[in-house]
Amino acid sequence: MAAVLERSFIEICGFERETLHRFREVPVNLGLSALPGGVKFPDSAGAFHYEESGKLLSVTSNRFIHWSTSGDTVQLVEQSLDTNLLNNAVKLKFSHCTVLPGGVNIQETLNNVIILVCTNQSIHRLVLPHPSRMYRSELVTELHMQSIFTDVMKLSVQDSSHSAVIPSSVVQTGSPITSTAWLSQSGEAHYALASPAGGIMVVTLPPHDTQGSVSVLELKRSSMMWRLSGWMPTAIRGEQSPADLVLSVAVRELEEDSFIFALCQDHKLRMWSFREQACLLEADMLEYMPACKGVKRLSGQGHRLRLAFSSTTGLCLCVYLAVPQRGQFAVLQLVATDNNRYSLDHISSLFTTQETLVDFALTSTDIWGVWVDDSNTTVVKYINFEHNTAGQWNQVFVQPPPEEEVHIGVDQDPRETYLEVLFSPLRFTASAIVKALQIYRRGSERITDVSWETLKKEVTVAVESELQSSVTEFEFSQEEYRQLQVEFWSKFYACCLQYQEALSMPLGLTVSQHTNMVCLLKKGFVSFLLPCFAVDHLYLSYDEYLFSEEETPLTEDPEVGRDILQLVQCLRLVSDAVSGEMAYEMEKALEHLQSPERAAELVLENMLSNDNDNVIEDIQNKLQDIRNPMAAMMVLLRELDLETDSESLNMRISLSQLYGSSSAVSVVCQAVCHMTMTRALFCRDLLILQKLYLRFGDNVFLGGGAQLLQLQQDLIPRSSHLLSSYYLLKHISQTHVVSVSAVLSPQTVVELFYQTAARRIIISHIYSQQQSNSLLHWSHMISNVVNLLAQLWPSNPGFQFPECLMANCQYTQLQVTAASVSGCRRLTSTSTDVRVFRLLVRDTSFFML
Repeated sequence: MAAVLERSFIEICGFERETLHRFREVPVNLGLSALPGGVKFPDSAGAFHYEESGKLLSVTSNRFIHWSTSGDTVQLVEQSLDTNLLNNAVKLKFSHCTVLPGGVNIQETLNNVIILVCTNQSIHRLVLPHPSRMYRSELVTELHMQSIFTDVMKLSVQDSSHSAVIPSSVVQTGSPITSTAWLSQSGEAHYALASPAGGIMVVTLPPHDTQGSVSVLELKRSSMMWRLSGWMPTAIRGEQSPADLVLSVAVRELEEDSFIFALCQDHKLRMWSFREQACLLEADMLEYMPACKGVKRLSGQGHRLRLAFSSTTGLCLCVYLAVPQRGQFAVLQLVATDNNRYSLDHISSLFTTQETLVDFALTSTDIWGVWVDDSNTTVVKYINFEHNTAGQWNQVFVQPPPEEEVHIGVDQDPRETYLEVLFSPLRFTASAIVKALQIYRRGSERITDVSWETLKKEVTVAVESELQSSVTEFEFSQEEYRQLQVEFWSKFYACCLQYQEALSMPLGLTVSQHTNMVCLLKKGFVSFLLPCFAVDHLYLSYDEYLFSEEETPLTEDPEVGRDILQLVQCLRLVSDAVSGEMAYEMEKALEHLQSPERAAELVLENMLSNDNDNVIEDIQNKLQDIRNPMAAMMVLLRELDLETDSESLNMRISLSQLYGSSSAVSVVCQAVCHMTMTRALFCRDLLILQKLYLRFGDNVFLGGGAQLLQLQQDLIPRSSHLLSSYYLLKHISQTHVVSVSAVLSPQTVVELFYQTAARRIIISHIYSQQQSNSLLHWSHMISNVVNLLAQLWPSNPGFQFPECLMANCQYTQLQVTAASVSGCRRLTSTSTDVRVFRLLVRDTSFFML
């Protein structure tokens, strides 16, 4: 199997092609009035992962809830990668209230899922049925299941058992500025609210199935006094200092007590025992920050706190100190000492980049962070906080935004080209297109639940109508009309770009402690981080990482590893030198089944004749430093070959639904699409570089003629073959299967294949025997699924379509190029030992060519 490098990850957005988010709105009105001069908090997001989300045969396997907050609204979505959840999205709208930072918390009990919400004037508790109580174990193979939100409209959210107004004693010094909430072992709901004057108020609701009233407990630093013998209670009740202002608060239940951690404006971390109502610990976080001179005078407005617990390390804390130009993370471990006292052990301090931190997550081994830079670009990185002496953060290759301009060849129709880009599976969400269309049509009518194909027609009509209404002349040339088309389509495209950028704004990040799945929570959708295959990692890595890599994941031989890094650096130079026009010409050549080698020679000729920056000379200098280029190329080609024998995991299951939901289909197939796009470029650049090697000849080859012959007769044909194969797989992973009857969510050829046959083949291949207690480790599982799906399409540019596709296309037209049906022959997938391909029927009138 292709090597997987868990040192870097790639973001897969997994856009689902539906035009309408089906959120059911639940209004919550406690009769409150808006507070004068209310504070506005930034939008935020978070997630809850079920405890058994990593267990096979569990009703909650691969299942989680994510939410986002904006002003008075909380949007909650329950999502599964195994089954499609019905009625899974709800919107809570709190009249005249603002949801606090940290104001949404979710916990599960044996029978219920409890959602706790804090606003600036109220607290709320939603008690929902646990999925395990909604379905019996024998029903977990259903492809569609009811979400826990199915009956949320029946809840009386405004009842006293579910909601309460925050007592006036809590808000007399101003409404809270941050919060957290938790459920005690006895079922009480506690809400810790940070006052703008300093200190924390804990408001408590009795268990949901018992009668009782709201209670309030005040935690003040001034309730403790430092003596030589340690922290001692005192009757002093002085006012809080502004320095005590709590910026971030978190709670953990330990040893039948709740410990409340507060990171304050004076850079101090304080820990209270809720049971003893006492401050057990106070620590100056600047002690863990080197060169902190002058920082004490600054107020820590952006400080943040996260907790993580594991059975091996106990409770760990991560403090982010937001100091201008010197932001850093400090990881600490809580240690119990004698007489119920506690201290902090310093594990590590890690410096961060200077972008603006959006959110971060702490696991038992890593820190994951998401930032935005000055140009609003999302930056995601992670680092192991114990075993990283160099302090180097690992890369996450985020999804780039759609191209700002669409390149249109002289032989291309502007309308078709723009539609192909807009409605490809990778670039735009349906929401962005709908919003742009409503603006373009000046909001004349609201777009309701229309199919993907209907939306495409609506866009076409809107843009073409706008164009026609602007034309005043009766006659103009074909070229003039073409320029008008480009002008109006680019205007609509720019509008889509604007909305896609807004929907792509990161709000949060979540890491499941049960499966290690990492998701970015964005304003308009959720994206998934998948481990990057080693060969893709090398091609995508930033230059500084290529120079600093101590070992190459593709080989254990340090000499070959060094040559591979040098070769990849040359490929990067080639990639930068290929102009957009030549890249388009090469794509067109592949589309029309022309020789990849001849196309590469033409690109090279263009590079040589337009080498104003002496790139070719730079490449030649680097090539001379490569001692054994043939060995390096052979390793790369081995990794690029999808038909290399695959290793399998020593487990087998017979689940029918694993990674079967529409979300999982989208994520897996778009991961295949991203991989093929990256590798098609890799093979293109490698082929061009190999042609350049032939040009240089003995000037760069230490081995002389024998190596040149091997290059010409073996490696170049292999590279050419792989380029054609990856181009075809890329093409079918973006080509939609258009049904005669309109569907809301049309599929690509690869998606249809994955759903109809490939998924079950893949799952049965991954496991060797059924183990109901097997864990679903995200990185291992998703890498195997993506790699095996790609392998099920043989590395042959003229392969036939799978039998399962033929059976499912009786009422379907596949819009494919001639490349898809040319030169077909009988093939079997030797790498999986499963015969899923058959000879394509001779009557190709079935296809639209």
